[in-house]
Amino acid sequence: MRFTLLIRRELVDFLNTLDDKSRRIIRTKLAALEEDPYPGTGDKERLHLPDDTLLYRMHIGRSWTVFYRVDEPGALVKIMDIMTIEQAHKRYGRW
Repeated sequence: MRFTLLIRRELVDFLNTLDDKSRRIIRTKLAALEEDPYPGTGDKERLHLPDDTLLYRMHIGRSWTVFYRVDEPGALVKIMDIMTIEQAHKRYGRW
């Protein structure tokens, strides 16, 4: 099954502010989520949140973290946030 990637305009604008190398690497990794958004391949992990919210995270290199949700019936991958790994640790703690 192929998934459709949804990303908010603010995140696209953020990506466009990054240097060419970072932008290319992040876009390549995001595109891979269209084929397989689930853990098992790559650096993807299902997060176990206290409120049972189903959220996934993917580290990209040693610099970036992407948080996303998967809507299986709609075959959608919704990108929730993109930030540095350090920002992710500060905001969400270390899982």
